[in-house]
Amino acid sequence: MEEDITAELSVLESHLDGMLNRVQHNSLTLKRLQAFEMRLLALNTLAEMIEFIIDETRLFFNLDAVCLSLIDAQSEIASCLEADHYAFRERPDLVLLEQDGVFLQSFGTAGQPLVGIHRDERWSRFFPGVEKQPASVVIIPLIRRGKILGSLNLGSHQRDRFINGMATDFIEHIASVIGICLENNLNVETMRRTSLIDPLTGVNNRRFLEQRIVEELDRSQRSREPLSCLFLDIDYFKRINDGFGHQAGDQVLSLVACTIKRQLRSNDVLVRYGGEEFVALLSQADETMNGEIAERIRIGISDLTIKYADQVIPVTISIGAATYHPNLSRKLAVPQIALELVQAADVALYEAKRSGRNRVENAGLVLEPRAVQS
Repeated sequence: MEEDITAELSVLESHLDGMLNRVQHNSLTLKRLQAFEMRLLALNTLAEMIEFIIDETRLFFNLDAVCLSLIDAQSEIASCLEADHYAFRERPDLVLLEQDGVFLQSFGTAGQPLVGIHRDERWSRFFPGVEKQPASVVIIPLIRRGKILGSLNLGSHQRDRFINGMATDFIEHIASVIGICLENNLNVETMRRTSLIDPLTGVNNRRFLEQRIVEELDRSQRSREPLSCLFLDIDYFKRINDGFGHQAGDQVLSLVACTIKRQLRSNDVLVRYGGEEFVALLSQADETMNGEIAERIRIGISDLTIKYADQVIPVTISIGAATYHPNLSRKLAVPQIALELVQAADVALYEAKRSGRNRVENAGLVLEPRAVQS
């Protein structure tokens, strides 16, 4: 009798130990989840959020593959990431899709996760660029307000890691938090970009330049690379408005902005400074390069054929250029450097206007060290 009681007590103790271990494990997991969510909620930019989602989810679940697929029908996500100089095209574990057909086909209207053995090539599209495709997967839709934003794709080389019918509540909870954070961040980015974009030409506005030139000068000083500025002004623009009408003038502004942008590199900055004036910041561009880019822009504008109401509108542009080089310039505060760089390009633009228009004038290197008086 005593032996039976002792055996039962031993079994009970074993069960209690197991329950205690599970409670401790669940408590630890809950703390890790809370830490994961708090760090995710504290991120400020879309680029930081994407990095965190992919890298930290891999560590959190100890996975072999994590990919993030997002719907980007209007290229808004790509534009935000490019504005932050985030090399998203170099990340095979981030996929931006123009349409939601892949998600609707995979998840259906109910938006249920896909769980189980990696089946065929249709599942491989959720893991592009992965050298070894996972053996088992969980592919969870990111949904907010009934709209699919994309999917979080988790993979393991263990075939029994994710099996059909397993509970996915924990993973779906994380996906829900990620969906909320993505939606909020995208809304903030959209509002920020809208407030910094000229609605007529689609390029950034003067307010954006005031913020960005400081960042570019800081980057220039850290890298010890030059930063060039172009000041561009459409010739005789008032004549275009007076002769063809303001709608024709708007069309000219829009086409000129597009032509300028095509000649710039992806990391260059173009803003509408005001009226018919534009300013471009060219990173890592010295006097020679900024002159070459400016001349390409000038030729591209003069070659434009702009038609309005069966009339051809001739358009040319004058450009002033200036360059700042941290190694060859006087030491000044960044706001003062920004002011003098733009002013130097503006003075060069005035000289181009005075010398006949449809030309480029280069002010050369600004803030050169003053000669020592003997």
